[in-house]
Order: sequence, then structure tokens, then C-alpha cells
Amino acid sequence: MEIDKAITECDDRRLKTKYSNAIYVIQRTLALYSIEEVAFSFNGGKDSTVLLHLLRAGYFLHKGEKSCSNGDVKDFPIRTIYFESPSAFPEINSFTYDTATTYGLQLDIIRSDFKSGLEALLNAKPIKAIFLGVRMGDPTAVGQEQFSPSSLGWPPFMRVNPILDWSYRDVWAFLLTCKVPYCSLYDQGYTSIGSIYDTVPNALLCINNSSGSKEVFRPAYLLSDGRLERAGRVKKLPSSVSGHNPAVINGLDNMDLHNSSLLTASAIAVGDEILFGTVEDQIGPSLCRKLHSFGWLVSQTAVVRNDIDSVAEEVERRQSTDDMVFIYGGVGPLHSDVTTAGVAKAFGVRLAPDEEFEEYLRHLIGDQCTGDRNEMALLPEGITELLHHEKLIVPLIKCKNVIILTATNALELDEEWNCLIELMRSDDVLLMMQSFVSKHLTTNLTDVEIARPLSKLCLEFPDLYIGCHRKSRKEPLILYFKGKDQDRIESAVEALNKKFCPGAFVEINSS
Repeated sequence: MEIDKAITECDDRRLKTKYSNAIYVIQRTLALYSIEEVAFSFNGGKDSTVLLHLLRAGYFLHKGEKSCSNGDVKDFPIRTIYFESPSAFPEINSFTYDTATTYGLQLDIIRSDFKSGLEALLNAKPIKAIFLGVRMGDPTAVGQEQFSPSSLGWPPFMRVNPILDWSYRDVWAFLLTCKVPYCSLYDQGYTSIGSIYDTVPNALLCINNSSGSKEVFRPAYLLSDGRLERAGRVKKLPSSVSGHNPAVINGLDNMDLHNSSLLTASAIAVGDEILFGTVEDQIGPSLCRKLHSFGWLVSQTAVVRNDIDSVAEEVERRQSTDDMVFIYGGVGPLHSDVTTAGVAKAFGVRLAPDEEFEEYLRHLIGDQCTGDRNEMALLPEGITELLHHEKLIVPLIKCKNVIILTATNALELDEEWNCLIELMRSDDVLLMMQSFVSKHLTTNLTDVEIARPLSKLCLEFPDLYIGCHRKSRKEPLILYFKGKDQDRIESAVEALNKKFCPGAFVEINSS
């Protein structure tokens, strides 16, 4: 059959792996269900076009070449469901009906809303499983597996997702390798097609046209970054939405943010080696100083074991109470590198292949990163954003309000932090707050002498952070006052001096 032959003879090892896995899912389904019990949902888009031809090849291979050799190419026995929407592009409808004629598809057309139409169809037909062209990254894909029962409230059937782990690149590699027809809209710059009301050509494919006439777009398969395939979907957001991530900024607007003192961050180190005392954590203290310089309050630092549940519990706790969480350590290919899995579990999502991140890894480690076997390229599904910077070998990983750092020491942290600050200016990843100011004093008074007056001072100035420490038991006590109002700090120091004899406290350099 031409599909299987085209893939077998191509040089794309990744595509061959994806194809083999998808064919296995299809053959497994056809072994579990009779041909009358399966159906195929087709919508004329690129993903369902790929699935159509995978099903043709899978059915051919399932039945065996000998028994199918006398069958006409139009004899495709799997029932096909098509939801005909009044808001669909005319090109999608035309392509669908042309495809049905070419390949002999038995169309069951639903013209009502999809849920009730599907329920009526399943009541009338013995359908138990439906092949879907769902891919990870699709809004409906979260939580699905290759075999997933239908959602609560829907008619019961098995959702079969043969291309769940396929990327945008895989889809176009298949269509172009197999030289099968696809909807003409994709040659006009459309990369993800919804309805006529929410879909436009992808601006990233626009060709500058100096003549000032109608815009011209390159075809969809030339989009270099598959993560941006939905950039042509028009997002209709309420006017009240500020455009910022509420998980990061707690719903405050820009003016509130820059005047607020409430934004907090926490730092989580992942590593048994720190807990065993084998190595010292260099990153945590440095990160605290950097955040403090930006006017952020560090609410907590923590060290957790190289254990998915331990990471997940700490991330879940901190991301719900802090505006931002930084986590480091436990990132890589080793058995102890569990950070990304822990973050995924904290947010209740699974790890999914990320084609773009895999390309970065492929550049770093070459052929050791092949096909879909690289677990380092698995990132939390549906919540991951890659933060690009030209000075970073791989992007920073951001999952909602959690940033995963790959630094292993303070120098590497400096580089990542500087890149993050540059990204911050355009993306509001980390907002500059009103800076902290501070004053340090030293005294030869004993802890007993100063304890009660200092406690009362804390009650008088609850907006300030007043603390004390010693470098050693034999050295003088050091007091520090931190806040965002210099006048309040001066007032607190003056109030403290009034409680003791003159000269009891001496100001020292805060560095």
C-alpha cells in the first residue's frame, strides 16, 4: 500500500517510529473491536487527514496484504463521522466531501450540536470505539491516553488516539512524505483551523509585501516553531483581562504591582546530596539575594529529597501561596532527576513530549536523543512555556508560576538570572517591585537586655522586618531593619535608641 511503502522507504527515523506506534494502536483497536464497532471522526483538518491515511494503512496491514490485494482503494469500511458546522470554512467542507468520494468514506453527517448528534448515532449504531486525531497540546488532550473512555456526561465509547504523541512537525512530515492531499487553507498560511469566526492565517508566515496589496502567506508546513501553530486562533478575552498571568501576579494590575509589597517567592532545592551534607546549597542563598534586590519577599526556602512525591507536595504547597516558585536540582536524564515529574504531579498533569525542547537537546547530545525515547524532552503537559534567550543553551522552563532552573552553582545561576531579567522586561515573567531598603546596627548589649524592648519595637513597626544575629557567640549582636520605606526605618531606629543609653547602638555597613 502506498502509505506504508512511503514511510518504509523514507529516511526520517523519528517519523518511522511515530508511524509504527500509531499503526500498533490502530491494529490493537481492530483486534479488540469488530469493524462495525469502530468509527473515525474526521473534520477535514491536517490531524484527521493524517489519521485517515494511518487508518487506511493500518486496516490494510491488519487484514493482510494478500487478502486485501483485490480490494479497491475506495473500499474503506470504517464508518466516518463528520460534524458539518455552519461556521466551518467552505474549503474544509469541500475537502471533506472530495476526500469521502476519493477514498469511499461512509460519512455519518451530524448537523446538530456534536454531543447530542453523537449520542443519537451511537444509539442507532453498535459503535464502541472512535478514532480521534487528538494530539498533546490540543485543548481537549489534557489527561487523555491512547485509549481513554469518554468523559463523564458523554455517551459511553472508547476514545482511541493513535497520534496523541505526534508533534506539528510529525504531522507535516507524514503528509509531505506520503504526498497525500490536504485542505488548501494550509497553503494559504493557516496552521490550525477552527471556525470562520476564530481563525486567521498565522502572522508568523506572512511575507512582507512592499506593493501594499493583499498579504501573502507561506504554507503551514514552513512554520519553524510547531508550538506556535495556534497563533492564528483569535483569542476573544474580556476587556477586563489585563493580559498578565494571574497565577504570577495574583490578579493585581500593573499600578498595584509596582506599588505593592506583597509579592512573594519561594525557592526549592531538590537533592539528597544536600540533605546528606555531601554538598552545600550555593544557589538558594544567591537566589534569595537576587529576589530581595528586586523587591520580592522570599517566604521560604526548602530542600526536598529526590522523590517525585516529595517534590510534588512542596511545589503544590508553595505555588498556591506564593506568587512565584523557583526550583532547581534534579533536572536531567538520571534516575534521581525527578523535578519535572514532580512539578507535573503538583499541577495534576502528565509529562508529554515537547518537540521544541527535544530539538535543543538533540543539538546538545546528538544521536543519543532519538525518536520519542528521550525522557528529558518530556515536560508538564499543557502548562509549560519555554523562555528563550540567545545566551542560554536551552530555554528556561516555566510551568504556570513555577520556574525550573538548570543551574548547578552560583555562577551558572548568575547567567540564568541575567537572562531571566532581560526576558522579564518584555514578558513580565518577574516584575521589578519597589526595592527593599535596610539599616544595620551593632551593640554590645546582651540578648537578655535587648529582648523585651526589641519585641515591643516589632509591635510598634509591624510593617518592618526587624531581626538580629551574631557571627559568633563572642562577637557583638547585629540588628537589621528592612522595609520599603526609609523614613519608617529611621523612625524605628530612633525609637530603639530612645529605649537605651546614648551610644548603645552603632550603625554599620549593611554589606
